[in-house]
Amino acid sequence: QVQLVESGGGLAKAGGSLRLSCAVSGRIARIEDMGWYRQAPGKQREMVATITNLRVADYADSVKGRFAISRDNAENTMSLVMNSLKPEDTGVYYCHAVKVRMWADPYEYDYWGQGTQVTVAS
Repeated sequence: QVQLVESGGGLAKAGGSLRLSCAVSGRIARIEDMGWYRQAPGKQREMVATITNLRVADYADSVKGRFAISRDNAENTMSLVMNSLKPEDTGVYYCHAVKVRMWADPYEYDYWGQGTQVTVAS
């Protein structure tokens, strides 16, 4: 069974910083892509940042230059450093793992974490 557990959310002031972490547990052989998504109240879930197995990163325009995504393939973890936070960064942040391969299983699966709340006060 695969689990994604996020941590590091909380309350920050505008201009402040937070670091989110995602740990993937289970008999993981490979994770192709990973990413962070967020959902603000009353809005659809949106991509924040993604990173491939080769550590090629992509960011939403709204966070470019402020957020940095990274991953550790050996530990199956991912982080998101968020700097210069704005009130519009408020939302529930979700960890996403795409094309997860497990040992002795020929299929690939996608998984979501339960989410961690980030609140940025003005």
